[in-house]
Amino acid sequence: MPKPKRSNLLALAILSLLHERPMHPYEIGVTMRQRGISDSIKLNTGSLYAVIDTLLKNKLIQPIETKKEGKHPERTIYEPTAAGKEEFFEWLRSLLRSPMKEYPQFAAGLSFLGHLPPRDALDLLKERSGALATQIQETRSSLEATLAMGIDRVFVIETEYSLALLDTERSWLERLIKDIEDEVVTEWRGDQLVWTVNYSQPTQDHPEEENSKDNP
Repeated sequence: MPKPKRSNLLALAILSLLHERPMHPYEIGVTMRQRGISDSIKLNTGSLYAVIDTLLKNKLIQPIETKKEGKHPERTIYEPTAAGKEEFFEWLRSLLRSPMKEYPQFAAGLSFLGHLPPRDALDLLKERSGALATQIQETRSSLEATLAMGIDRVFVIETEYSLALLDTERSWLERLIKDIEDEVVTEWRGDQLVWTVNYSQPTQDHPEEENSKDNP
């Protein structure tokens, strides 16, 4: 059987938790939220059950028992198969070993920053910086609360990473804001603040073409 495509990180999260111990889907969702995994991997109830069905279809997990507790509906408990354990570790190692090209939306927006007047861009970047400050504070508080619950650091290390990225982005953003305000990347033309842009066109000559002319 061909291996399933590794595209949905929620499948990795499910395999990870089932590798720790057998669980039913509701417990998987609760554990993901408690540990902050849902901050780095999108989670909703519908997608959780859909991914579990896919893992079952691909024989990466298997049911071991169905239990009913009190007024709760019956819950099926799953564990990984041997193939599921193998897939989990191969997938995990590939994610940690090899950087992958990602396409963040903010970077896309920055690509076209020059189309906005500097003052408009400045207002937007300041607004983003303020939002990042709030997000940093909330993430730090959430991390501290999670650790205070007795959850080991290794299980929330991705939240530390997210926090470091937020801190780095905001620091860089503040430097960019200062460069705009200090006219490092802007200049005055008359009574207008504009971007400092070199409008000269890049050369159309290609070195490889020149070399081919010299070496027929």
